Amino acid sequence: MMRYLAMVFFLFFFGCKSDDEVIVITDTPSEEVVPFYFPPIDTEEWESTSYNDLGWSTDGFNELRTFLAESNTRAFLILKDGKIVVEEYFGNNILGTTPFNVSSQWYWASADKTLTATLVGIAQQDGLLDINDVSSDYLGEGWTSLPPEKEQLIKIQNQLTMSSGLEYDVDDLNCTLPSCLTYKADAGSQWYYHNAPHTLLKNVIENASGLEYNTFTEQKLTDAIGMDGQWIAQGFNNVFWSTARDMARFGILMLNKGKWVDLEILLDMNYYDQMVNTSQNLNPSYGYLWWLNGKDSIIFPGFAATFPVPLAQNAPEDMIAAMGTNGQFLQLVPSQNLIVVRMGETPNNSATGVAYNEDMWEKINGFVSTP
Repeated sequence: MMRYLAMVFFLFFFGCKSDDEVIVITDTPSEEVVPFYFPPIDTEEWESTSYNDLGWSTDGFNELRTFLAESNTRAFLILKDGKIVVEEYFGNNILGTTPFNVSSQWYWASADKTLTATLVGIAQQDGLLDINDVSSDYLGEGWTSLPPEKEQLIKIQNQLTMSSGLEYDVDDLNCTLPSCLTYKADAGSQWYYHNAPHTLLKNVIENASGLEYNTFTEQKLTDAIGMDGQWIAQGFNNVFWSTARDMARFGILMLNKGKWVDLEILLDMNYYDQMVNTSQNLNPSYGYLWWLNGKDSIIFPGFAATFPVPLAQNAPEDMIAAMGTNGQFLQLVPSQNLIVVRMGETPNNSATGVAYNEDMWEKINGFVSTP
């Protein structure tokens, strides 16, 4: 009953605005070492694996594809060990003029928060900042309307963990003007999904590095893994746009703990571990701008209350997820070396976010099976 009530409340969720070798867990006591595939950075080549060879269900694939097509999906990928198993495109591009395809770009929405979290980690390892620094060291005094002593409590880490303590009962949670950023509670004592403090991490990185945000992203991350894309200002927000394959490249990097072949892009493993594990004691299902499955409770966007459910009961417990409005998903399952990408518009039944994700994973489970 609790799960049903929670799902009813969360239908609008997000509708508001290592090593080169990976151990693959098998059904036998022995462990098979499978080389992880990294697509070349200078060509469109990308190796694939047949789901028939993996022993996955043909009927399950047909049901999954129908579900995706009927729910306004534009791009959907499943990768196993870095290789493409499923790559499907539906409908038209963002302008509605040509069929959506491998070259079509789409917005990440809040899924791009995970890109920002990674860039903050890279900036810290480069000595440009420390996440325990006070945010006003980079944003200037008066970036909020808080009394100075309260503003000084907000650190970069609070921006990463949605624990800034800023007032959330405001007209626009995206507004980054000081007049929109007022006091609710001391930093670190409150969790609320507030876009504005996250958005201002762009300014933190730019002021710490002296580089424009797109330039920093290219130099420190995307160029090294053959990933295209760009940050585009949309109102107060700064949104990343790319192809589905570009999103999958970022997934490969994260599944391999910040390493691309022999190139270590995110060196700080302590930061990586903090990023993809519970980051504070208020919302166990949240890391540094990453959502975490398999926890006993969660605070969802739009709510201040805690609910005794995990992020996605149908998904593997160890899944970590980048999630954005209208069902923009990048989801990683380390235990299975799986990467799932979904880009698209709001599903026809408006069951975005949590409820849609549950339905999607029900179909994935019917498709992905262990030989």
